[in-house]
Amino acid sequence: MPDTRYLLAAVLASAAVTWALRAAPFVALARLRASNTVDYLSTRMPAGVMVILFAYCLRDLPLTTPAHLLPPLLALAVTIGLHLWRRSALLGILAGTSVHVVLASTLFAH
Repeated sequence: MPDTRYLLAAVLASAAVTWALRAAPFVALARLRASNTVDYLSTRMPAGVMVILFAYCLRDLPLTTPAHLLPPLLALAVTIGLHLWRRSALLGILAGTSVHVVLASTLFAH
């Protein structure tokens, strides 16, 4: 069994590394708050992320089978409609996902 000083040094080293790793993001964030780039990205990223998600979700639509197009397109319409009406992305995403799951698993199941 290792001696007490070795164990104490190991615990202190582990604690110091853990503390530094947990503090590092806050130190970096404090320096980035005044950055023009971060300010620009904070206003542009939400729309960019939504465009990427839109393209990703609709990339495999079976364009040759109109019946399989209906669930994702209706879910997309519900998502967009609710977001424009209520200005709630969460409500639109939850409702759109629910509509897609219900339609794809019941009415349009393959």
